[in-house]
Amino acid sequence: MQQDRFTEAHKYLKRATELNPEDPEILMHYGILQMEEGAFKEAEETLQQAYVLAPELADITFYLAEVHAHMNLLIEAKGYAEQYLKMDAGGPFADDAEEIIDFIEQNDPFGDEDYEVYVLQEKARKQMEDGEFKEAIALLENIITDYPQLWAAYNNLALAYFYLGKIERAYETLDEVLSQNEGNIHALCNLAVFYYYEEKNEQLEQLLNMLRKIHPYAVEQRYKLGATFSLVGQHEEAFKQFRKLQKHGFEGDAGFYFWLAHSAYFTGHDNIAKKAYAKLLEIDPSKEGFEPWQDVEEKIEPNSVEQDRTFLLNKIQNSYRSERMFGFYLLGKSGYKQELLAHPTYIQLEKLTVEEKVFLMSSLGEEFAFGETSDPAHVRAYEITEILYKNYCPLNYEAAHLFQMWFTLCERAMEAAYRFPNPMALAAAIDFMFRSARFDRVTKTGMAKKYGISTPTLTKYVNELIAFLPYTD
Repeated sequence: MQQDRFTEAHKYLKRATELNPEDPEILMHYGILQMEEGAFKEAEETLQQAYVLAPELADITFYLAEVHAHMNLLIEAKGYAEQYLKMDAGGPFADDAEEIIDFIEQNDPFGDEDYEVYVLQEKARKQMEDGEFKEAIALLENIITDYPQLWAAYNNLALAYFYLGKIERAYETLDEVLSQNEGNIHALCNLAVFYYYEEKNEQLEQLLNMLRKIHPYAVEQRYKLGATFSLVGQHEEAFKQFRKLQKHGFEGDAGFYFWLAHSAYFTGHDNIAKKAYAKLLEIDPSKEGFEPWQDVEEKIEPNSVEQDRTFLLNKIQNSYRSERMFGFYLLGKSGYKQELLAHPTYIQLEKLTVEEKVFLMSSLGEEFAFGETSDPAHVRAYEITEILYKNYCPLNYEAAHLFQMWFTLCERAMEAAYRFPNPMALAAAIDFMFRSARFDRVTKTGMAKKYGISTPTLTKYVNELIAFLPYTD
């Protein structure tokens, strides 16, 4: 039934149940429609009416299993799913019924009797949030010793290993989960995150194709899918997951609104993004200033260099310092800033040179980069970069070559203790050097006029910058 015809279908099916209140099939179809609309309680009542009238109809039994799974009434859901398989083991919903049973079994390994283990898991989760990965690992290892089939603990342990840099142990832990509990959604999502950070793009795409076909029953699993899609840059898929949850009445926690804001923003739903982030700030005011649009151009250009995560990652991890300087500068203009800055291994501050730190700290805001003790030459070098950026933003890949040229010259000039005395003229000189090498009819007179300086001044600074060009013998 098409989404845009739900209202009309609801009207006619409701009327049909009023005219034929003893028809179990009409009641079943009305219950299915209510379930699709997220009205699970009403759907369960309607399906129960159908079941009383025709308990021999296997399809009604299956839909009762499904609606109870949606309501998180797992014991009832499992009972109806098992009953369906007894009634019609080769029926059209047999695979779905088995999935419901598998889901319930994998999420209830020890029943409700042990509240203590839940408290321990929450403690481990909090330790991970605080960056105390060694402590979390020790606690989670103890938990899985006592509960060898508690897959949630394994999944958190894999994440802790990964963020501590024990990559092989992280993969091994997920392999252990998936070998014994094939189809564990949290393990598959964690594996996708590992592939993403490790840039294993082929394996990631294959896994994402599989995850796109999964339609879990539990709210927690749909939330995990949405957060994973958003984290790996699949914002359209993430947005669909989160909006479905909202339409079904899911209120969510701080994490939900964080990821909803990101996925909405990167898919052009600015109003939804801002409402979601406002809700997040109500829950966690400390997140103010970390909006995905913070320090980013007002209009997101999805195909710009600033929003190309692979390009950014290549720059900030490049073996050439000038390329890293470029990457650190661009980071401050990108919607991926928060994610890349927060990653535990992408940027190792203690290994950066002063020149790199100038542009990295500018990504956090100029107030972090420049204080009273800052070298004025570094401030002016950053100012030149800003002038060029304002003329070319958002950057396409041709403009990126101009910036690569500038950062090569900037690096060498900084090494030579050059003072960058006239930022506007130096920006004009860079622009002229780049464009005159690529295009005809680029004149010094025209470029000087564009930047509001004289032609002799432009010539002076072109000559000064030429001294920093990297020559080869």
